[in-house]
Amino acid sequence: MKNFLLLLFTWWGKTTFGTWLHTKRFGVFVGQDTFGNKYYKQNVSRNKSYTGNRKGERRWVVYANPAEASAIPAGWHGWMHYRTDVPPSEQAIQHWSWERAHQPNMTGTGKAYRPKGSLLAAKTEKSDSAPDYEAWAP
Repeated sequence: MKNFLLLLFTWWGKTTFGTWLHTKRFGVFVGQDTFGNKYYKQNVSRNKSYTGNRKGERRWVVYANPAEASAIPAGWHGWMHYRTDVPPSEQAIQHWSWERAHQPNMTGTGKAYRPKGSLLAAKTEKSDSAPDYEAWAP
């Protein structure tokens, strides 16, 4: 019962009732990423009421965890935004040697970026030889 109520009344969870129903009626499963997000498409020919300006298909994602747009890897992001017609599940993405693995936005978590000097940064012993600032001299 709890899951059904969450499906009806929350948008930040995995999906809403409207998205779930639309996915069941018109969704064609395209693939799944490493985070467990599932990607769908809908051909315009299956939905006669579609009046969007995009020719072809509509694309959407059903998140595995609470909805967070930064949890979409780069390859799937390109497919979602119509930069490519071939989803990463059908064609392997070419990664460069200097690229890091995708990491979602960590803001608000313990792994968030905290620059040097931040009050939330790890406390370190202050060196007496290095001043906090350098005085400006004209």
